[in-house]
Amino acid sequence: MTQPLSQKLLNNPGALCNMLKRIAIEAGEITLEYYDDSGYYGADEKGDGSPVTAADRAAEAHIVKAISGILDDIPIIGEELYSEGRAPELNGADYFVLVDALDGTKEFIAGGEEYTVNIAIIRNGAPFMGVVYLPVKGELFSGYGPGTALRWTDEAEKDRPIHVREQTSKGLVVVSSKSHGSASEMNEFLQDYKIAKVIKKGSSAKICAVASGKADLYPRFGPTCEWDIAAGDAILRSAGGAIYDMDGQPMIYGKEAGKYLNPNFVAAIEGFWDFSD
Repeated sequence: MTQPLSQKLLNNPGALCNMLKRIAIEAGEITLEYYDDSGYYGADEKGDGSPVTAADRAAEAHIVKAISGILDDIPIIGEELYSEGRAPELNGADYFVLVDALDGTKEFIAGGEEYTVNIAIIRNGAPFMGVVYLPVKGELFSGYGPGTALRWTDEAEKDRPIHVREQTSKGLVVVSSKSHGSASEMNEFLQDYKIAKVIKKGSSAKICAVASGKADLYPRFGPTCEWDIAAGDAILRSAGGAIYDMDGQPMIYGKEAGKYLNPNFVAAIEGFWDFSD
């Protein structure tokens, strides 16, 4: 009996991850057709009040079509499809795909460089594989299990392994959002830790900063959805960290049927809580 293509690829994660990288780069090229460093004009507003652009929609359509061609029996949850009420039911599926084709839409609209393309595969509630691409910077992160986290740049034109930072007594480097989250809640949370530095980044680039050893901690207080973080979480877990809820438990995906909201969380190196006073 011939094995379905999707199962062959899921059993060969290195090859599948390379396919997702290519798809993410293609989607990033689509967003660049709409990108202007002086700003984007003509954004629409979704039902939840968040902005959406033609770039979001076009990039997601490309990703969904491309992934459907190789993983045709795996449900795909895309941010824009979900907002339009067109997301498939998971019905207990072992695998599903989460897509945020343009994370950091506010960054994109402002002409910023740190918006990202995100593709994640979830297996039994945990991130199995993830790809995050920064089109303007030409920077690509990927991972599909411990020891597989990589960073690729246009400049170097090669993959380099990444890993979270080693623990140090000098204090934590914290990354925070440029435009989202509750600053007061974050400050209250951080008061229990020795902090060396706080840096600001946009989109899922914050999670990749932790995965690549540029920061130790990214706390997030405020509403986010699973597609915002799943790809970054897969990369972070591959690099030696994880995204944890406020009880210290690794994030679970697809946990509530039809809803993809995250609790407050911390993307961190393993053992970050050892720095609390």
